[in-house]
Amino acid sequence: MYDERDERFHPHHETHTPQAGLAAAQPVAAHAAHPHGATVPPQTGSAFTALLPSLQRAVAEEGYTIPTPIQTQSIPHLLNGRDLLGCAQTGTGKTAAFTLPLLQYLTQQKRAPSRGRPRTLILAPTRELAAQIGDSIRVYGRHLRISHTVIFGGVGQHPQVAAVTRGMDIVVATPGRLLDLMQQGHIRLDAVEVFVLDEADRMLDMGFIRDVRKIIAALPAKRQSLFFSATLNSEVITLARSMVHDPVHVTITPEQPTVARIAQKVLFVEKKDKDALLATLLRNPQVDRVLVFTQTKHGADKVTRKLQAAGIAAVAIHGNKSQNARTQAMGGFKTGRTRVLVATDIAARGIDVDGITHVINYDLPNERETYVHRIGRTARAGADGDAISFCCAEDRDYLRDIERLLRQSVPVDMQHPYHSEIARHATGVAARPPPRGGGGRPGAGRSTFASRRHGGSFGSRR
Repeated sequence: MYDERDERFHPHHETHTPQAGLAAAQPVAAHAAHPHGATVPPQTGSAFTALLPSLQRAVAEEGYTIPTPIQTQSIPHLLNGRDLLGCAQTGTGKTAAFTLPLLQYLTQQKRAPSRGRPRTLILAPTRELAAQIGDSIRVYGRHLRISHTVIFGGVGQHPQVAAVTRGMDIVVATPGRLLDLMQQGHIRLDAVEVFVLDEADRMLDMGFIRDVRKIIAALPAKRQSLFFSATLNSEVITLARSMVHDPVHVTITPEQPTVARIAQKVLFVEKKDKDALLATLLRNPQVDRVLVFTQTKHGADKVTRKLQAAGIAAVAIHGNKSQNARTQAMGGFKTGRTRVLVATDIAARGIDVDGITHVINYDLPNERETYVHRIGRTARAGADGDAISFCCAEDRDYLRDIERLLRQSVPVDMQHPYHSEIARHATGVAARPPPRGGGGRPGAGRSTFASRRHGGSFGSRR
């Protein structure tokens, strides 16, 4: 069992709560030495002041002046070469927390990368997240001469092979395509100086554990390792222990997971009325840029067809879509051509779009943590946002579980034409999804959450 007191695993443990603010960060040891030879003096004030002027300029051009808690707590340690174990949820700014120190290290320790042997590897579970990390590297590294490429499946490999063959400072990859290129001899990992594993829990949920272990085995023993996960169950901790050495441990708000600027509410509704309720909400022009979550790929497609039939610009994104379709869907949503994006949870990893006004849970998630990940897509960069959840009778226990995590009730909105008192008061068998194929109900995943709760150089863009 994972024990936060185990000093052999993380002797430097920091946590943050919203009430503590930036003052929760601990001072960095004076003149700590970077394992690759650099030294960073102790820093005071904003973590951004420790960055090179070219990086500070890029950050300012993106409109960011105050680092987020994970950036405040991580950047100084990563600049000093420490391994890091970070437990942070969506929207905390973790991409920038590792990207900025990584870019600084590669600039200060400049040398030409060898053909097919990247200096840095960032591993991500989905194509969307890998592309998003690549975008962050491009944005924050715009004033530097750092080469990077993103490789993932679902598209032809020849441009990716050509890129890694030229020699890249940074490779951002998904596990499957990376292993393909390794097995074909196009890429070797023996020159990696910094390894970042992002969203480790989702990596395991998607069945990538064997692929991840193969990739770790191909890395040199001497490296800096950064490990990020939104949750820390025993399997995640076991993987982390195989990867990091003497890490700084940073945990960001697991007890107070929701953003204060998000207005949450739940609408009780019969399952058959969900489509009509969604269309009713979307007739409000203030419901401007909307991310809708469904439990299944089939459900995402069905909801999208219904909305399109009602004249609402909507597109679905999930794992069965081709990479080209997913890229077009994201592009249309980011530019505002598409008002509504309907997504499954796995596909939504990597969606980092400013200006999402509403998150709508068409289906409540069967793991209460996922609720936090979902609603964190709105109210970013200081903006306000709304999170609206539909709850039919069979989802009632999911809602109760979410409220236990939040330690508060989600406000109920009964002022809509499809309000259901049956759903609101459902208990027992009626409050759970029906069994599938005679087996246990899919909601059994909620019980796994209880088992999931437990208590150098380097990043997530806010």
